[in-house]
Amino acid sequence: MAQIIKRVSGVPTGTHPRRRITNRFPDTREGRHDAEAWIKTVHEARVYYDVRTRIDGRTVTKTFPTRKAAEAWATKVAHDKLTGIVIDPRSGAEPLAEYAARWLDTRRVKGRPLAPKTQDLYQVLLHAHIEPTFGKRNLNAINAESVRRWHAKISTDSGSMSAAKSYRLLRAILATAVADGLIQTNPCRVRGAGTERTAERPIVGPDLVLKLADAIGPRFRGLVLLAGFGGLRLGELLGLRRRHIDLRAATVTIDEQIVSLKGGTRLVTDPKSDAGRRTVALPQLVVDAVSEHLDRQDGNDPEALLFPAEDGGPLPATTLYKHWRRARHVAKRDDLHLHDLRHVAGTLAAWTGATERELMARLGHANPAAARRYQHAARDRDRAIATGLDAILQGLKKSAAR
Repeated sequence: MAQIIKRVSGVPTGTHPRRRITNRFPDTREGRHDAEAWIKTVHEARVYYDVRTRIDGRTVTKTFPTRKAAEAWATKVAHDKLTGIVIDPRSGAEPLAEYAARWLDTRRVKGRPLAPKTQDLYQVLLHAHIEPTFGKRNLNAINAESVRRWHAKISTDSGSMSAAKSYRLLRAILATAVADGLIQTNPCRVRGAGTERTAERPIVGPDLVLKLADAIGPRFRGLVLLAGFGGLRLGELLGLRRRHIDLRAATVTIDEQIVSLKGGTRLVTDPKSDAGRRTVALPQLVVDAVSEHLDRQDGNDPEALLFPAEDGGPLPATTLYKHWRRARHVAKRDDLHLHDLRHVAGTLAAWTGATERELMARLGHANPAAARRYQHAARDRDRAIATGLDAILQGLKKSAAR
């Protein structure tokens, strides 16, 4: 049970005005009577109410200006203890910037540390959008109103995309603070604030993929086809090695990727998720293009990168983008992003009758547990998808030859 103490301070009559004395009285009838009697003997009396209780084995004291406020908090603590959600009022007295730095170091998603690229993004969002407002503010001082004002401001200043990403990050950090028992509730309660509303990307057909592949030139022709008809991500394409290509089985295996961080650092990492580790069946047109690409390369080192830089090392994404921009300009489609080719692969696979699970398995776009089940079910069906793609592409070739 919480104990309420009436704390009274004042300057005794006939003493130096700076000589303030404090006495404490139990909040009982007798204690209140004694407090009132003592107040009459001092000048400049100040009265406070301290509530003492035990939380997680520690004695905690919280001070209030009125007896009513002290009793209300004592009642709330008693109720929270019964429901198991009592929070030490000293908890959360840590600046968000300090807690966020520790959160980034220890954050796990489905048992895995944050990917380097994700760490990079979170650092940018924290420094650019979150810490200027909340960095020096204690966790327990961030409330729903301040979050609403902050979100409205960055939505105006930085756009809806940055606002949604930043809001989701702040919400995740504070959700962990709730789980850690530092704050009682998450103040991020702006409905729909974490939803990104992106403009719909243009639909790209297989004929345009072939046109782009021809326009980009021999060095990256196979890369464009692997993206457009295999559905590989940029990092997966840059991380491909000779050993990942099986010409006889007509497959490409993804078991690593290369990610580019700010400052030009490039890292070889595992795929984005467990679902990203997969083997994808390829249409014969793509297999032929990759085979020609391999014939033009020197050596047979299975660890050699499929699309290396001039010095044989990892290809900078900026170099590829330079060739991509030229190719899309030739194709008169300056609006296209390289990632749009991955959407082509998903659309074409759907044309062949692939189910949603098969699509997720082929593109590596499922949560880890589900992806393993999807990939097992889709293994045989994946070859049928590639065969269906071949039929589409052969039809295009025949139409072009007429």
